[in-house]
Amino acid sequence: MKALRNFLDKLKPTFSEGGKLSALHSVYEGFEAFLFVSNQTSKSGVHIHDSIDSKRVMFWVILALVPALLFGMYNTGYQHYLAIGLLEQTSFWQAFGWGALAVLPYLVVSYLVGLGIEFIAAQIKKEEIQEGFLVTGILIPLILPIGIPLWMVAVATAFSVIFAKEVFGGTGYNIFNVALITRAFLFFAYPTKMSGDSVWISLNEYFGFGKTVPAVDGFSGATPMGQAAIATGDSLQLTSPLGDPLSWWDMFLGLIPGSIGETSTLAILLGGAFLIATGVASWKIILSVFAGGAATIFVFNTFAVNAYMAVPVWEQLCLGGFAFGAVFMATDPVTSSRTETGKWIYGFLIGVLAMILRVLNPAYPEGMMLAILFMNIFAKLIDYYVVQHNINKRLKRATLSSNPAKTTPHE
Repeated sequence: MKALRNFLDKLKPTFSEGGKLSALHSVYEGFEAFLFVSNQTSKSGVHIHDSIDSKRVMFWVILALVPALLFGMYNTGYQHYLAIGLLEQTSFWQAFGWGALAVLPYLVVSYLVGLGIEFIAAQIKKEEIQEGFLVTGILIPLILPIGIPLWMVAVATAFSVIFAKEVFGGTGYNIFNVALITRAFLFFAYPTKMSGDSVWISLNEYFGFGKTVPAVDGFSGATPMGQAAIATGDSLQLTSPLGDPLSWWDMFLGLIPGSIGETSTLAILLGGAFLIATGVASWKIILSVFAGGAATIFVFNTFAVNAYMAVPVWEQLCLGGFAFGAVFMATDPVTSSRTETGKWIYGFLIGVLAMILRVLNPAYPEGMMLAILFMNIFAKLIDYYVVQHNINKRLKRATLSSNPAKTTPHE
């Protein structure tokens, strides 16, 4: 590390004012801040001296996403070899390796496009490079199904970074969750690629690995959410791609078709526990999202008039992107409520809206994405009314305490 520090110090004059590459000063500063904690401290006044800045907090979030990412890579390979009928001859590492090769290009495209735009924006505005995309760059691939063309991911990422973030002022000023805007753009611009059909399982070859062959007879690439959306009758039995009944454990573990990082509730909850333990994410938002979703599905189960309404609570909470959204999307500190009471209200309403959209809208079997984006609009309004309520309570209490005659009877 000392050698790297010396190397950066040697380069610094080149990027400083008057240097040959002074126009790229923000690029140098961004890499330096990412690699090393600043040694500059305040000399006067009251300040908190702490090595934990936004980059370090985002690094914790990335670590929390690792279980979902690794499982997503394995499940991508698992679904591929299951589809072509070679799963029994495939080892764990073969499936994981193929899945990693399939997923990594999405990560590369996401980071190259997103960070590239942020670097350009920093140069234009002559500001430091903002670090918000460190987390967004890994979130985008995890909430997308495998098989979407990379150029679509690039276009959607560019759109979300420019129009959902930079035009609002950059990191910390965006109203909507940038990763979810990427998914929303793809959903409305290229709906056939986000329909929950065959795109959720890739049958392609990557870098010479895997096989580009048709799926075995009877194989279906439809996700459990897609099956539920078109179900008829009073009951519903979700099945695997080969037609075998799915148990709650299958859904909880995540060996089902779905977006890359959203299928394993177990991996997501492990990441959530890490975020709560480190104090990065609000447990109140996570818990209230699950509570809102569970309460809504309990009501639907009681008055079930179709098969989707009859899906049990414990299965609904494991399907689609509900768990992933509750842990990693709803807790975004920029776009969520910040008051303690507001967090409960914000999270609960996300859970309620997600299940209402999911069950009552046959054209859109998910619901979590739109629920979070909708509540992003009202997050600060919720905080406003919570603060005003507290102010009014304190004013009333202060008024009563300054006029004791109004609170005690006359003798």
